[in-house]
Amino acid sequence: MISKPGFVGIVCWMAFSIALLSGSQSMAQESVWPQWRGPDRNGVSAEQGIPIEWNATKNILWKTPLEGRGHSSPVVWGNRIFLTADIQGEVIPGAEAPRHVRDGETYLHPATGDADKRHTLKVLSIDAGTGKVLWTHTPHDGRVFDNRHRNNTYASPTTVTDGKHVFVYFGSQGLFCYDFEGELIWTVDFGGILTWGHGHGTSPLLYEGLLILQIDQDQGERSSLVALDKATGQEVWRTARNTRLNYSSPILVETGERTDLVTTSYHNVIAYDPATGKERWRCEGFLGNAVPTPVANKTMVFVASGYPDKLVRAIEIPKEGGTPTVLWEYQKGTAYVSSPLLYDGYLYLVSDKGILTCLEPETGKVVYEGGRLPIPTNVKASPVAWDGKILISGQDGDFFVIQAGPTHRVLSTNSIGGVVYSSPALAEGKLFLRAEDCLYAIGHLN
Repeated sequence: MISKPGFVGIVCWMAFSIALLSGSQSMAQESVWPQWRGPDRNGVSAEQGIPIEWNATKNILWKTPLEGRGHSSPVVWGNRIFLTADIQGEVIPGAEAPRHVRDGETYLHPATGDADKRHTLKVLSIDAGTGKVLWTHTPHDGRVFDNRHRNNTYASPTTVTDGKHVFVYFGSQGLFCYDFEGELIWTVDFGGILTWGHGHGTSPLLYEGLLILQIDQDQGERSSLVALDKATGQEVWRTARNTRLNYSSPILVETGERTDLVTTSYHNVIAYDPATGKERWRCEGFLGNAVPTPVANKTMVFVASGYPDKLVRAIEIPKEGGTPTVLWEYQKGTAYVSSPLLYDGYLYLVSDKGILTCLEPETGKVVYEGGRLPIPTNVKASPVAWDGKILISGQDGDFFVIQAGPTHRVLSTNSIGGVVYSSPALAEGKLFLRAEDCLYAIGHLN
């Protein structure tokens, strides 16, 4: 079935938060990485025994070259990995980006471009055991709607899978559902999505039978939250947001009483009923760019912004019908892109320069700050954690394994080279790392 509602103004991109029995039931114990930031959308894995050292001759199981560029993170289910890529081509005569207006004036960021070029957008299925490319499809080949920032790509959204289908979002270029054998099941064309010419960054998620998309645009006049039937692509509900463009991804929070769909934006942190789209509560935002994905436990949500101000805020989740409370704020240590990590009783922040801060989540008390890495680096990827360890990915291809806990200790430094924007994935006893030109599998060599 091919479904094309053709509604202008919906950012669709995807990720997935598995919920099979009730609400957002955790799958952290399963050896899958089905969406952006893993089983519970928080960067935490239950894997054990993955090596913490690797190099060209040690613990690299396989390396698969990748064509084009893409910042989507690997998604893993069983023996399948899914990725996307963008191959830029020639200039298309007459092609140009839409006009963006900010404060009554035409807005054009000096670091944006490429809407005048042809772009071939691909989705790949890769064998997790061997690195062999099983199939490749090209859902879009031609003109794109808007510019992108030079640090972004037209293949930045991470795919999401429910174990039978993979959902692929290319922003204004469409949303596509494939089965595991590569057959196209449905597609949705949302038309042009205004992104200030910076490109797409937010990741939708799955809740029961719904694919939920946070679609914020430019000044916010056409921003919305949308849920589609994952089986057909048909729209189930839509909620207007009236909030300016941001790049953060929503999360599902299981409180014990209910499941909240929590979103961040420039002006507000807003929680919704994921089944209906009805707003449940809201709290003041940052008056800054919301790029990092929030993290949460059953009682608190931790939201962060890295520009123009550095700020992390702890919000107490209210009871049904109640008002949220800001419990504490910490005004440094956050990154513009990289998301915080809540792991094993501590909240970790990674700055753009890779400096680590550790806080007590209940109080905001500093456990340590200024945790430096042995090699100077920039950080765009979000950290992951497993088996008492934290992995920080440097933009230059250096990876740092840090001991989790109240003392900052670097356990190892490893390099694969290349440029790294994608966040790692852990599944099937392996660590999957994406550089812009290759995908690596790290594990114990037999």
